[in-house]
This record gives sequence, C-alpha cells and structure tokens, in this order.
Amino acid sequence: MRARHSAIIQNYRRDDPDDGPAVPGVQDARRTVFRFSVLIKEQLMLESSAQQLGDIDITPTEREETVQTAGGGFLDRYFGISKTGSTEKREIVAGVTTFLAMVYSVFVVPGMLGKAGFDTSAVFVAVCLTTAFGSLLMGVWARLPIAIGCAISLTAFTAFGLVLGKGLTPAIALGAVFLMGVVFTAISVTGVRSWILRNLPTGVAHGTGIGIGLFLLLIASNDVGLIIKNPAPGMPVSLGHITAFPVLMSVAGLAAIFGLERRRVPGGILLVVVGLSAIGLIFDPSVRFHGVFALPALSAPGHASLIGAMDIKGALSMAVLPSVLALVMTAVFDATGTIRAVAGQAGQIDKNGRIVNGGRALTADSLSSIFSACFGGAPAAAYIESSVGVAAGAKTGLAASVVGVLFLVVMFLSPLAALVPSYATAPALMYVGLLMLGNVSKLHFEDTVDTMSGLVCAVYIVLSANIVTGIMLGFSTLVIGRIVAGEWRKLNVGTVAIAVVLAVFYLGGWAI
Repeated sequence: MRARHSAIIQNYRRDDPDDGPAVPGVQDARRTVFRFSVLIKEQLMLESSAQQLGDIDITPTEREETVQTAGGGFLDRYFGISKTGSTEKREIVAGVTTFLAMVYSVFVVPGMLGKAGFDTSAVFVAVCLTTAFGSLLMGVWARLPIAIGCAISLTAFTAFGLVLGKGLTPAIALGAVFLMGVVFTAISVTGVRSWILRNLPTGVAHGTGIGIGLFLLLIASNDVGLIIKNPAPGMPVSLGHITAFPVLMSVAGLAAIFGLERRRVPGGILLVVVGLSAIGLIFDPSVRFHGVFALPALSAPGHASLIGAMDIKGALSMAVLPSVLALVMTAVFDATGTIRAVAGQAGQIDKNGRIVNGGRALTADSLSSIFSACFGGAPAAAYIESSVGVAAGAKTGLAASVVGVLFLVVMFLSPLAALVPSYATAPALMYVGLLMLGNVSKLHFEDTVDTMSGLVCAVYIVLSANIVTGIMLGFSTLVIGRIVAGEWRKLNVGTVAIAVVLAVFYLGGWAI
C-alpha cells in the first residue's frame, strides 16, 4: 500500500505547488489543497481497482493479457506490445523472420503426402490455409508469438505410417487426423492434458520423439537413394548409389543447412531448398518450370476435392484407433513442450510457472488439426521455428499474426511446389529428424527402466517402420520392467491401461 501511495504522489509531483514561486500565505494554501487532492485521487484509484478485481475472474492458469485503454495504436493496445517492452516494427520483423524459418513446410509436406496419393497442388493450398488459420488463431486469440503449421513429423506418420504403411486410403487417414484433433481439443479444454502429462511415462513420450526423428531420417535417405532396400540376402537395407546426383545434392544441402543455422541466417532451410531447386532446374531434366502464380484450388483435374473428404467412420475402426491414440499422445507432448519452450523464451510464463493463456494456446493447436483435416492437410502443431522469431524480438501475438497473413499470400504461389525436387526437400527432413534426436537429453538415465523403455520405443519405431508398434513395445517393456524391478508402485492406472490395450490389440491380430 505504501508503494502505491509513493507511486501516486510521484505521478503528481510535477504539479507540486512547492515547485512554484514562494508567496507567503498563498503557498501554504496551495500546498494544503494539493495534498488534499492527492488523497482524493488515491482513494478513487483504490476504489476503482477494487471494483475491477471484483468484476473480473483472473486465474493464474489462464491469465488474460490486459488490453490497454490509453496510448498507442490499436495493435499496441490489443496485443499489449508496449507493456512487453516491444514495438510494432520489431514484432512485424520478427514475424517475417519466423515465416522465413518455416515456409519450407509448403514444399516438404506436399512432397510427403504426394507420395501417399494426395494431390500436391491441393495439399500446398491446404498447408497454407492451415498455417494461416492456426497462426492467426494463436496470435489473435491466445496472443502468443507462436506460429502453427502442418507438423513434419506427424505428416510423415500420416503418409508413410497410415497410408503407405497400413494401406489406408487418404480419406481414412484424414479421418484419423480429424479424430486426433477432436480428442486433443477435448483434452485441452477439460484439463485432462494436465493429468496425462503427470501420469504418462516421460521415457516413452521422449522416446516417441526420438523414434519419429529416426523415421524421418530413414524416409528422406530412402527417398533420394542414399539408403535403399538390400537386393541381396543379409541386412534389410544397404547403401545406395553414393555418387548419384540426388544423393550428392542431399548431403551437400544438409551440410549447408548446418552452416547456415550455425550462422543464424534467417530462412536458412528455405535458402537451401530454393538453391537446390535452382540447381536442379539447370542440370536435372526432370525439374521443369510451371509458372509462379495460380489461383488457389483444393482439387485438380482428375482428382476429387479434399474439402470434407475425411472418412471418419473408417477411422473409427479397431485397426485405426491405436494410430489415433499415437497421434494424440505425440501431439500432447510435442505441443506442450514446444509451446512452453517458446513462451518461456518470450517471457510469457507467469509467476506460478504456467504458460500465459496456455489453455488457449493448446486449444488453438488442436483446432488447427481439425481445420487441416477438413481441408485435406496433415496434422498441425506449434512450430519450434517460432523461437527464431522470438530471438528476433517477438513477444506478442502480432508476430504470429504476421506469419498467418504471409502464408495467405504464399497460397497463390502453388506452381512453385512442382518445381521442388525430392533432393531439395530431403535435407530439410533430415535436419528436422536430427533435431528430434535431441530428446535423448531429456531422458532420466538414473531411472533405468523408464529410459530403456523409451529407447525401445524409439528404436522399434524405425526398425518396424511403424510408430504404434514402437509405442506398444515401449509401454509393455516399461510395465514388465517396473514389476520385475519391484517398482510397481511407480506405475499408474493410465500407463497400465494403455499397455494392456495395445498389447491386446497386437496379440489379437488387429494390427495391420
């Protein structure tokens, strides 16, 4: 209270009559009137503050960003830019920086889904729409500097795990993505997410991330011919043609990404994708220029529209539901970890250690997957590349909103997607996969059972080329290991239930 009194008096000190000329008698009267007015203004401010606190329900888990009522323009007032110590110009520049760091996804995602039978031009538009929707929702509603787009890891799961791996149709795969978004949204809104994060084993959670990273490396390496199926008896895979043009370009591109990221060049991955595409246009006859601009279309001649094409009924089958569970579990841990990391970097963690507007952020993340499924895209997630924008000064949702607007502009450049060869996107996939291997550092090696079950999950995701299989083995070895070690008290109902359900699913022969 004394601090508040001092602040109020300090605010009015510029009007202190003591600063004026000393006039006997009049000076004392002016001083008395001034002090009396200060007391009145102080009381009015205290009453106003108490009234506001009584009318507004502010909880530490969902603290709303207070909209300023005076000073600055509309953007400054809405996003609270000045309050964070940032400026509109800085937020816009940071948003452009984030955009450059993640725009490579408009080439990588269509390339992966195209191999699974999706129309690449339509997927290009769907990726742009999903990223615009998610980033604008995150920026305008959650007011955090975190961009959302189609997740590379979950796209690989959808294309190579569901469609090519399990033989599902693209419509059923989209149905699985839709169900994942619905379940994830329910988890975020009801608070079940907190229970999941407290009770599910961290080893398997981080092991899933490691395994998906290895999976991406295998996919990209096989796609360019660096690693191929072994035609001779022995090991299932072998080294491909190391001197082939696509292999040389991919390895050189990956090394170039290392250097550019080390130098912190904005849009380093995009520069490599564009550079390799330009080299391919010159030296590779299969790379052809098809123009730059085109009106957005979610269908192409000979292809059905992707709008509302998901087969939800097919995704509800026993053969697909475990994959939906795997998508949900991966999304929960990935989204929470990414949002917390970027929010912490931007100073958007409250005094209780919770993400400012964290519930809204996770809901925006999950709703984006529902939106993406409806338009024929891949599962959406918060992009860790948002940290590049935060490093450039982003602190508010204006930066994420800028990303969303820029992806709406990119939507009119769909012919460029056909210009990008696989060896131009492979280095990006490899780099993302290598980054995901960083989850190894999050394993608690002092807990042998938890760590080893996580590594079992990671290794068998790539060895079986099936993410659900790796998760099943991870949960199963964790439960059995805890029991044998006499640590059964560390198990909880959720972990045991998931392990039993997945084991029954495989032992019953329902796995595809």
